[in-house]
Amino acid sequence: MTPASTFGPAEFQKAANVSRETLSRLKLFAALLEEWNSRHNLVSRNSLADLWKRHIWDSAQLVDLLPPEAKTLADLGSGAGFPGLVLAVLLRERANFRTVLFEATRKKCLFLAEAAGRLGVAAEIRNIRVEDAPQEGFDVVTARACAPLPQLLLYAQAFQKKTTLNLFLKGQSVWSELTTAHKCWSMRVTERTSRSDPSGLILMIEDLRCAR
Repeated sequence: MTPASTFGPAEFQKAANVSRETLSRLKLFAALLEEWNSRHNLVSRNSLADLWKRHIWDSAQLVDLLPPEAKTLADLGSGAGFPGLVLAVLLRERANFRTVLFEATRKKCLFLAEAAGRLGVAAEIRNIRVEDAPQEGFDVVTARACAPLPQLLLYAQAFQKKTTLNLFLKGQSVWSELTTAHKCWSMRVTERTSRSDPSGLILMIEDLRCAR
């Protein structure tokens, strides 16, 4: 059995500097996820032992990278709500902010819809494969564990505006993925070390264009 992490709600609140109300909503989200996961296996059961650091803090760290003028966010391959639903909770009080979660698996969409309702966030859930979604520009596009970067950029292309900021959470394979992606894509990339996992990286990608 995987030992429980020492990084829990209190450590998360200190790292993310969130209000008690926001922390309470995220605690409810964590409880809902554990309840659903016992029946539907939405995330790896072993990863639940480190839920607050591996999933919630990993997702929440993106909020500080969002442009202050951003009003719309698309989360590609939302899964159990990482990072999209966590960000929706953190952005709940930002006026007129719109969050759209794209997820192909119906049972995950059912969870996302129930969680959004229980948490009081106005996230829009779209049960559709990302590659089948109609073109629509967003201010911010996020993704975590969705696809290798070259494929992810192909998905993200449909959601770009001239000023779109893409925030992609990536693991140790990111360097080979970047090398391959640069062969087909023109883009401006800024790399940030993940605050939740020093071996991870956040890619901030702007000016995304097909190079061919």
